[in-house]
Amino acid sequence: MSMHTYKKFEDLRRDNDNFRKYYMAQKIVSDEEFPELMESMRSVLPTNFRITGSRQQAIDIREQIVNEFVPYIKEVSVDGAEIEPPHPLEWYPNNFGWQFMIPRVALKKSKELSKFHSFLVTETEVGNISRQEAVSMVPPLFLDVQPSHYVLDMCAAPGSKTAQLIEALHSDVDVGKTPEGLVIANDADYKRACMLVHQMNRLNSPNIIITNHSGERFPNIYHQDAQGK
Repeated sequence: MSMHTYKKFEDLRRDNDNFRKYYMAQKIVSDEEFPELMESMRSVLPTNFRITGSRQQAIDIREQIVNEFVPYIKEVSVDGAEIEPPHPLEWYPNNFGWQFMIPRVALKKSKELSKFHSFLVTETEVGNISRQEAVSMVPPLFLDVQPSHYVLDMCAAPGSKTAQLIEALHSDVDVGKTPEGLVIANDADYKRACMLVHQMNRLNSPNIIITNHSGERFPNIYHQDAQGK
């Protein structure tokens, strides 16, 4: 029987000879820049999150972060080191996208940051915050979805980008009214499609249809206009 020795994340060797050789062969960057690329790949991802919900609710959450948690974290130190407080992603509209230069694991384990971690967990559970990598936030922004648009998301699970699309449908619609558009969120994997249903339930939107089909054999979709055609 083989015995596995488990190591702390910070003690793991974040390097792989085959990985390095493969990407060197792709010539993505020059040989001189390649060590810098590898070092970037080894860096630990920060904690990213996006404020969701109705516009006024999102503003209230944003102001709570700015006025309560940012000043608090400025005064916190972990293992004797000062902590850079969370900051808005400058390219995300309305300062609703945020980044905290603390890895998720460290945020979860830190006693000093437990108050902020509990806030993120609670607001995520009720659908006011979405824990999402920054790179995942970008594609829905480029789509520039409007309330009248119909969007087909062919590989939707786990649903972070799909949630963004739904929020975009509702963004310029008066409270209490329903946009004309629709998001069809598909995933070929049944379990992932079920997970998608769970994630979308938090948004409480009637403008979402979740399907479980192979992308290569997705059924035809017909849209009926105002004249019934």
